[in-house]
Amino acid sequence: MKHEIIIAGFGGQGVLSMGKILAYSGLMEGKEVSWMPSYGPEQRGGTANVTVILSDDPVSSPILNEFDIAIILNQPSMDKFESKVKPGGILIYDGYGIHNVIKREDISIYRVDAMDAATEMGNEKAFNMLILGGLLKVCPMVKLENVLLGLKKSLPERHHKLIPMNEEAIKKGMEIIRQA
Repeated sequence: MKHEIIIAGFGGQGVLSMGKILAYSGLMEGKEVSWMPSYGPEQRGGTANVTVILSDDPVSSPILNEFDIAIILNQPSMDKFESKVKPGGILIYDGYGIHNVIKREDISIYRVDAMDAATEMGNEKAFNMLILGGLLKVCPMVKLENVLLGLKKSLPERHHKLIPMNEEAIKKGMEIIRQA
């Protein structure tokens, strides 16, 4: 099985971290993995994206023109990547950052109101883990225990105390994702 994923949004939304955690999770399961971030000097507040490939077979190239799954967290990223989801693919978005109606009818579209849920949890930094939980509900490509190991690997040790809160956010994301 192979999953070619783009995660895109504003810098500071945890886009790159979400991709890194997903990539580490795949490594924990013995998958072949590619993680390729893309951001410029606009990292905080500008657009950022990361391509993640999880595969049972070797990954020939980290560069993709189309994606099986797109996680879109702002309108500029939607404008850029909506058309690049393969027919039959999946698009997941946070309703807070998307203003225009998604026009595709040949893909599965899901909405996760992660910004609202993060505010309810009293922790805006849980936003990306809520989105990741939604992804794992729709497409369980890695096991939750490996995501937690990926978190442990990617977070500095001083932040390991936040892993239970992140686990709670992932589970909440699994509950709140809805087909749009």
